[in-house]
Amino acid sequence: MSAVFEQVRHRPPRPLARPRELVVACAPMRSNVNLSTIARTAGCCGVSRMIVCGHARLDRTIARDGADAVELEVRNSLPPVLKTLRADGFRLVGLEQVTGSADLHSYSFHRRTALVIGNERAGLSADELALLDDCVEIPVWGLPFSYNVATATSMTLYEYCRQFPDG
Repeated sequence: MSAVFEQVRHRPPRPLARPRELVVACAPMRSNVNLSTIARTAGCCGVSRMIVCGHARLDRTIARDGADAVELEVRNSLPPVLKTLRADGFRLVGLEQVTGSADLHSYSFHRRTALVIGNERAGLSADELALLDDCVEIPVWGLPFSYNVATATSMTLYEYCRQFPDG
């Protein structure tokens, strides 16, 4: 016997019991498409704060409601941002393929996390990596050797939300 499904478009967001203690911090991005996609996903995940570096601009047709749901702070450089976030009690978690990185499938996030995203081509610099508490990476089973930065960020944000579904 098969189930009967009725389409429900644009179901209202699931309410959070408490605000998310997750900040997304991005190095300067080459593509406003990637940045806008990350903002849209952050909005879907209930993330209220993104710190972006460089000449960041959102494409509102891509970011859509995420552009309004997420407070976007633009800064010049990532290392001072990371130092401030650490002083504010955030665990700094880079999304990067490095020696000693944890597999996203087995990583346990801290509730108060700053997810640090590198540039699409260069990743995170040595100075930025030196400031991190942890790095996570997402296994790849084919080519190319890594996921697109917006795709990888989306997967990582979803995993954080899976671990903290109520905020």
